[in-house]
Amino acid sequence: MAPRLSPIDEPGFWKVFLVFLLPLIATNILQNLSGTINTVFVGQMLGVNAIAAVAVFFPILFCLMAFVIGLSAGSTVLVGQAWGAQNIEKVRSVVGSTIFMTVIGGSIIAICGVLASKWLLTALGTDPDVMHLSLPYVQWMLAGSPLLFMYIIFTSILRGVGDSVTPLIALGMTSIIGLCTTPILIKGYFGFPQLGIIAPAIATAVGYISVLVFLYIYLNLKNHPLKIDAELIKHIRFDAPLIKNILRLGVPTGIQMVTTSVAGLVIVGLVNRYGSNATAAYGAVNQVLNYIQFPALSISIAASIFAAQAIGAGKADSLARVTKTALGMNIVITGILVALGYLFSKYLMALFITDPNVVILGQQLLFIVLWSILFFGASAIFASIMRASGTVTMPMIINVIAIIAIEVPCAYLFSSWWGLPGIWYGYALAFVCLCVMQGLYYQFIWKKKAVKVLI
Repeated sequence: MAPRLSPIDEPGFWKVFLVFLLPLIATNILQNLSGTINTVFVGQMLGVNAIAAVAVFFPILFCLMAFVIGLSAGSTVLVGQAWGAQNIEKVRSVVGSTIFMTVIGGSIIAICGVLASKWLLTALGTDPDVMHLSLPYVQWMLAGSPLLFMYIIFTSILRGVGDSVTPLIALGMTSIIGLCTTPILIKGYFGFPQLGIIAPAIATAVGYISVLVFLYIYLNLKNHPLKIDAELIKHIRFDAPLIKNILRLGVPTGIQMVTTSVAGLVIVGLVNRYGSNATAAYGAVNQVLNYIQFPALSISIAASIFAAQAIGAGKADSLARVTKTALGMNIVITGILVALGYLFSKYLMALFITDPNVVILGQQLLFIVLWSILFFGASAIFASIMRASGTVTMPMIINVIAIIAIEVPCAYLFSSWWGLPGIWYGYALAFVCLCVMQGLYYQFIWKKKAVKVLI
């Protein structure tokens, strides 16, 4: 398969953008749904202690994801530029270096994580009553983490060459395998061993192994440029300049994720002061916001990929068109979801909450913040376009400023003025300020810079 010319200059570019975007949105939503359903299996089949045991892995998982998503962000930009330049050799070089880092880094994380898992759980304050469940679960999840890393990296790279359908197929496969295997292994149905709490971890590993085998066969059958053959394997090596470039682009993304996570923990602590009803409402509102944010984030990812391809193809003058198309998609798609969120807020809250009073509270909080997701989406688009050109540090600093200097202090200040709703006023203000700052930097500083190919 030969790389196609950039479609950005075509009259119907918005259609190309939309065709690429829809599988990307579906992938993000399916990823979240499969995780939710797996949690339901654990809770229903193993009880409350099992849910608590699984929940303690989330902070560890988020730090691991910061590592791998940073790598994928850096490699996707370089792959997109090389693909836009129709240079398959450079594409393979980036893929090989990324796989090398993923295998080495993933193996180190897995080994150290398994050995230090008890210390990690103790440091996180894991309840002694669930330690006997948490420890084996975390150890098995960490042991299988290199498979997760490889899956995320390879599907991200596929998107970098304009393929958003294959990652969706891959996720569908691993989700189906996981959802079928988890309950079977929990209870030991059909003659399989009864594995209890480690069943979700084993099922996850089986799913990722299966999907990696599928990708190997599928890509080779399609004669895809990223097929795993001798040409690609010879590029899986240490390439210092390339690895430095990938890390330069990826590390700011990881830092941004960690900052967001820490701020989230601070906000949760503030919410908890208002009692269990407030915490329940917070959880429900965040669930709804996540599903509305997924399309906005997907639009920004698509914009970054098309922008990188345009830069690689020597069409930097087309970046304004990518930005305009992405912002238009954000207004239409995210705007429709926001409107639906307002119209059906009561029913959305009732999906997660049974207490009528807490449902009303959740609605009130949702009304405060929901509209600001449009600004969040626009800010992500500005940052993604700049990232595609290699400008990553300043957008990251702006994001961190919005979190540390606006979101967290304003949440504290406004909650002292207006109580619990003040926390969500802080969220909304942070999203608006983030959008304004990213937009101003994009318009008055970044656009005046010369855009250069990075690879």
